[in-house]
Amino acid sequence: MPGDIRVDIREAPATGRVAVVTIAHEAKLNTLNPPLMQAFIAAMERLSADDGLQAAVLTGAGGKAFVGGADITVMAGLADGAAARDFITLVHGCCRAVRDCPVPVIGRLNGWTLGAGLELAAACDLRIAAEHAQFGMPEVRVGIPSVVEAALLPGLIGWGRTRRLLLLAETIGAAEALAWGLVEAVVPAEGLDAALAEWLGHLGAAGRQALRRQKRLIRQWEDLPMREAIAAGIPAFAASWESEEPRRMLGAFRQRRRPEG
Repeated sequence: MPGDIRVDIREAPATGRVAVVTIAHEAKLNTLNPPLMQAFIAAMERLSADDGLQAAVLTGAGGKAFVGGADITVMAGLADGAAARDFITLVHGCCRAVRDCPVPVIGRLNGWTLGAGLELAAACDLRIAAEHAQFGMPEVRVGIPSVVEAALLPGLIGWGRTRRLLLLAETIGAAEALAWGLVEAVVPAEGLDAALAEWLGHLGAAGRQALRRQKRLIRQWEDLPMREAIAAGIPAFAASWESEEPRRMLGAFRQRRRPEG
């Protein structure tokens, strides 16, 4: 079996509407093959069309791996450059589907996060890792470069550490990943869901449209020169007043802060 993609929609007053997306290919450390990647892209596109969604969580099935990379057996069988191009385009499509999702996506990194798995994690907006998680980009050891969303790594960890991961093909643990800025939090495996719930509570307290505008603006900041990135905030701020969300939430905030007596 090539595995499957499980989507669990959860709704609660504290978090709003949250999608938990699980890459389920546990027998092969949730490695990515073409059918699984196609299913993942389709699932993310459906979620991106859900106007009521507040946030999404991306994780791997079981407790051993988030995503252990792209399927080595499939890659070894690629016939030529055209087949290789099609395969890596699917990997990129998975990462792009996460980055293009209009709501914040949290990577719940519950184990091995390697190669394409680390690229997928880098595409998330926030990352929380189990203490036993391991991170690496081993591609050069199997005769290929690290590509597509590996290009996000310098923005997260700097050029020197990116070179260590990509050229030396080192594997690092969760504590080092945290120190490098590759992940935003590390917790014991049994505490992953509690820590995740806390983050979802923070997102749930935010305005849904504000979160979407903020993610869109952050994506612009990544691509634009500084002067243009700063200027992009003006129409983003003004567009907020196209809905009642700022007036409603600012009014509620003022009521909470109003002194008694």
